[in-house]
Amino acid sequence: MTQQSLAGDRYTKAYISALENSLVRPSVAALQYLAERLGTTPSALLADSKPAWSRLDVDLQLAAGNWQEAADGYEALLTGEPAMDKAIRAELLCGQAEALIRLNRVTDALAVASQSANLFEGLGRQEDAALANYWLSAALYEQGNTDDAKGILQSILSRVRTGMKIQPDFKLRLLMALSSNESRDGNHEAALSYLEQIRGLADDLDDRRRAHFLCDLAYSYTETGDYEAAIRTGYASLALFKAADTSFEIARLENELALAHLHSGNIARAEELSNDAERRFAELRDERQRAHVLDVQAQIAIAREDWDSALTAAQRALDVAKSSENPYGVADARLSLARAQAGRARTTKSRPADKMARDAFDAAAAEARSQNRPQVLRRVLTEYADFLAASGDHKAAFELSREALASSR
Repeated sequence: MTQQSLAGDRYTKAYISALENSLVRPSVAALQYLAERLGTTPSALLADSKPAWSRLDVDLQLAAGNWQEAADGYEALLTGEPAMDKAIRAELLCGQAEALIRLNRVTDALAVASQSANLFEGLGRQEDAALANYWLSAALYEQGNTDDAKGILQSILSRVRTGMKIQPDFKLRLLMALSSNESRDGNHEAALSYLEQIRGLADDLDDRRRAHFLCDLAYSYTETGDYEAAIRTGYASLALFKAADTSFEIARLENELALAHLHSGNIARAEELSNDAERRFAELRDERQRAHVLDVQAQIAIAREDWDSALTAAQRALDVAKSSENPYGVADARLSLARAQAGRARTTKSRPADKMARDAFDAAAAEARSQNRPQVLRRVLTEYADFLAASGDHKAAFELSREALASSR
């Protein structure tokens, strides 16, 4: 077997190489997984060796960004000593919550972060409870519950401003997280206001954190329609990420830049960046993020009025979003499907195409309602109303326009 085939979907080729060269020690979970793939047992692999995680080993894996290894290590430590001190358990749970968030294991992270926060609060360790609650907020954000996520972050920020002592960069992380929540809710001016608060502190950031700050700033510029500023800021961020060789952030930013270039009219550059982003996410096996890239590719095809390609890309985006449990990706893909169906209906002027476009818009609106996303719903209803008006169905268009207006209140 090659290192990659042994690694499977759970680990990386680099991790298998590190095991072979005794650079890392495997967790119990890793041993069980690899032994099964090798057709043997964990005890046979262990022989006389008894590898075990130490707290330092696991913390170093987390700091190095080896999320799966860190998650396995924390799990091994937590299950290996059920009667451990509450303070140590809270610390391990907090580290595990971060690793699980990075792995997009949101439901697991939600439970772990909540346990950690409760333990810290019971011990009177408010600063540590704030960090655990930060990861709890991140899990809620990934689930689409931005109201509760923002409430937690604002509560922490309020205590910071009234004197709670925290790590130097934690306030920046709170502001950036609040900005991301506001952007997701469509409150782009509020998102920018949080980022402007960071601007005065950005000189103290290291290159990686500055890259994240500029990336979030570029995203907010895109959402507010300032595409030139988005492109300028995005490339500054991209340069920093490339210097750090961080594939995930590079891919995410390339996709955001593709969208900004698309809106500014540079379709060729948008397509180039989007293809690069999809390649990177495919290599990383990150299907949640790849769904967003596929949706941008659908939007590029729509801009070219290539309806068949747009429908294919949007359907792929929808399928990948569903399989990776990405509700935001599902909503975006449904809107792109509706736009593509509407474009084809306008071109062919056929009754079946018109019916398919209406069905697609209905599905997109239902998805936005089910996720309680008024900003997305307003966008869907507005475009649906425009389509119906152009088709001559002015009464239905008027009713949709009224609902769109009501959703913005």
